[in-house]
Amino acid sequence: FFPMLTTAAGTVKPASVLVLGVGVAGLQALATAKRLGARTTGYDVRPEVADQVRSVGAQWLDLGIDAAGEGGYARELSTEERAQQQKQLEKAITGFDVVITTALVPGRPAPRLVTAEAVEGMRPGSVVVDLAGETGGNCELTEPGATVVRHGVTIASPLNLPATMPEHASELYAKNLTALLELLITDGELAPDFTDEVVAGACVTREEN
Repeated sequence: FFPMLTTAAGTVKPASVLVLGVGVAGLQALATAKRLGARTTGYDVRPEVADQVRSVGAQWLDLGIDAAGEGGYARELSTEERAQQQKQLEKAITGFDVVITTALVPGRPAPRLVTAEAVEGMRPGSVVVDLAGETGGNCELTEPGATVVRHGVTIASPLNLPATMPEHASELYAKNLTALLELLITDGELAPDFTDEVVAGACVTREEN
């Protein structure tokens, strides 16, 4: 149960939900779980998103790692940082009923955040939802596109989620394309402003450079 239940038979504590990777999907997962009555916690290697996590009523899990990269994305962790993160996450994960992972690094396989040992330490009946399955998954025991049970823990890794809601996915994609075109066009003419960070980030080559 996500919410706390108080009945004549007793009280059931609310579920505790941990979201690893606080981008658009991660923030929405935190907000939805909170509305359903769960106790929520968010973690990301970019400490600047801590305020966003708190803004949806969740707690921030601070592991002391700063891996913010260019364009608001996370950079790949060093070997030392990865070991530090893995050690601390293994301890933290065992205290949660639901772990939702959304962590991605552009152009790289998904970082492994949930080890087999962490899954083994979770309570039977717990759930891991791995939304990074298409790039290998954030959980060591993930089988992309499948739902499996390991050590009494259900691990689900659905693929191509936008295809499950094509109308809304198309609507959001179209709105983003429209916003980009508005940046590129002035008075009906193509006039990209390369001082704009969005335009500059989208530029692959310019003036033969």
